[in-house]
Amino acid sequence: MKGKVALEEAWSLPRLHELNKKWTIQYYTPKDLFDQHVTEIEDLTSIRLHHADKYGVGYQVVSFTAPGTQEIADPKEAHELAVEANNYAAEKIRDHQDTLGAFAALSMHDPKQAAAELHRCVTQLGFKGALVNDCQVAGPNGEDVIFYDGPEWDVFWKTCTDLDVPFYMHPGPPTGIFFEKLWKDRSNLIGPPLSFANGVSLHVLGMVVNGVFDRHPKLQYIIGHLGEHVPADLWRINHWFEDRQRFCETALKAKKTIWEYFNENIWITTSGNFSTTTLNLCLSEVGSHRILFSVDYPYETFEDGCTWFDNLDLNTADRLKIGRENAKRLLRLGQYKDCNTKVV
Repeated sequence: MKGKVALEEAWSLPRLHELNKKWTIQYYTPKDLFDQHVTEIEDLTSIRLHHADKYGVGYQVVSFTAPGTQEIADPKEAHELAVEANNYAAEKIRDHQDTLGAFAALSMHDPKQAAAELHRCVTQLGFKGALVNDCQVAGPNGEDVIFYDGPEWDVFWKTCTDLDVPFYMHPGPPTGIFFEKLWKDRSNLIGPPLSFANGVSLHVLGMVVNGVFDRHPKLQYIIGHLGEHVPADLWRINHWFEDRQRFCETALKAKKTIWEYFNENIWITTSGNFSTTTLNLCLSEVGSHRILFSVDYPYETFEDGCTWFDNLDLNTADRLKIGRENAKRLLRLGQYKDCNTKVV
């Protein structure tokens, strides 16, 4: 299928080459794969556009890779890096508007500052929304973390809805007390095996139970990897929520069922989870109208993600929705490469 839209496609600043190598070693040991990954993540145009053209991706939304600004405990340093990354991405994609867009990188130390940078990126740089790498590391020694589901973050979520742009909650590596107590002795479970899903699922469900989507009913919130394990548990989650609302002294702030939030506020992407069985479960629990295609490049390959998707046993309507039409609507995309190509 040509004209696919991909929304979780990572990049990093070339000046952070040594840091990029440090993070890459967690994913790749063989030198050829290691070197290839570092090269690809520091490229915003030529290599990724070659892969995209070969495998039918017409438009990519690129984002500053994890852990990005979320690993920086100093608020000033984190904000300066976010601004640098956003300006760099805007300059690089300027001549590729028909194939590349971007999500804003943000320091999430301060809700008003994050809202202001998002506003700048959308209104001045033409970005399509924001992508944040889970909790913000904070505190004098980097031992604290900031979640974004409290009422103090309403100013930020209001900015998202006023701008009519989505927010993508991407995983980040566990840090501080979370790393020391939970993951240090279980390091092989850090990343895609478990920690990424645990972090994002906690955050998205925190948004639900703390009433963020009720206070901001138009907010559009994206999670990747076919839902970070949440779709498989929707019945059980809702069953527990109903019991808590009925019997528990600490009543939920959420006013709707978990299915309603997935129907109205939460999107999932196929990034880095090319499982037909899991996709079929998501189609049953969430529906094709809330699923978006993505690759997770360069952590995954265009070849794997696109070949899998293009050969799925899907009806044409669902293939179009997931492959590009949902993203067109969510991101309010205009014309881009192969955006109207027929699906055979």
